[in-house]
Amino acid sequence: MENRSVELYIMLTRCLYRDIIKKSDSMEIGGDGVERKTLYHGSADIIEKPEFGKGKKHNDYGPGFYCTENIELAKEWACTEGQNGYANQYEIDLENLRILNLADGNYTILHWLALLVKHRRTRLATPTLQRGADWLLKHYLIDVQEYDIVIGYRADDSYFSFARAFLSNQISLEQLSYAMRLGKLGEQVVLISREAFVRVQYVSNEIADTTKYFSMRMTRDDEAREAYRKVLETEDENGVFMRDLIRGGVKPDAGI
Repeated sequence: MENRSVELYIMLTRCLYRDIIKKSDSMEIGGDGVERKTLYHGSADIIEKPEFGKGKKHNDYGPGFYCTENIELAKEWACTEGQNGYANQYEIDLENLRILNLADGNYTILHWLALLVKHRRTRLATPTLQRGADWLLKHYLIDVQEYDIVIGYRADDSYFSFARAFLSNQISLEQLSYAMRLGKLGEQVVLISREAFVRVQYVSNEIADTTKYFSMRMTRDDEAREAYRKVLETEDENGVFMRDLIRGGVKPDAGI
């Protein structure tokens, strides 16, 4: 495969990534001229003071406080079967914060995959999976510790199946992007640094009714599984696979 054709394909994939996660329009400018954003965190508890350093290290982007700008999505994440939860609302001052937005056009789906491989508990049971993971970490890993906030999409276990299928050459890069769109991914806004935790302020909370929102969460998961099944049933003879990237079809410094 010629380098140019693969580079053009990666540029296309970047656009597809922007289609998956749209840039947020929820930023507000207060009367004092300070940029602020409203966030929601779904939880079984009311959390008035998020604690720096308390997050799980195996979450998508490592330790942090995981939020969304969509209150309905927060309510889905808050509920478990038979257990109501809370959508905690916060406001954060963004002035001079370092924000990594994976949907701003400078990054591809490969950057997200590299972060996933780095932080999630990933069982690399075959040499093919290990080789793909190593290549992504070498060429596309971003150090999130250089940022205060990370904005990107969320990968629960169903979506992580897509990533594993790509790493093992079962689906192409185009199929991966297509499956992500079908799965209706939710966006996360993750507070990473101590400064971000200092800036965030609790506002209020709303109860998330499990009889409504747990069902919605399960429906979203079912849709992801169905999208995964449909992708596996199709063949992409001319697509870009992990093996093509490893063989040198794409230069990491080629603006992708």
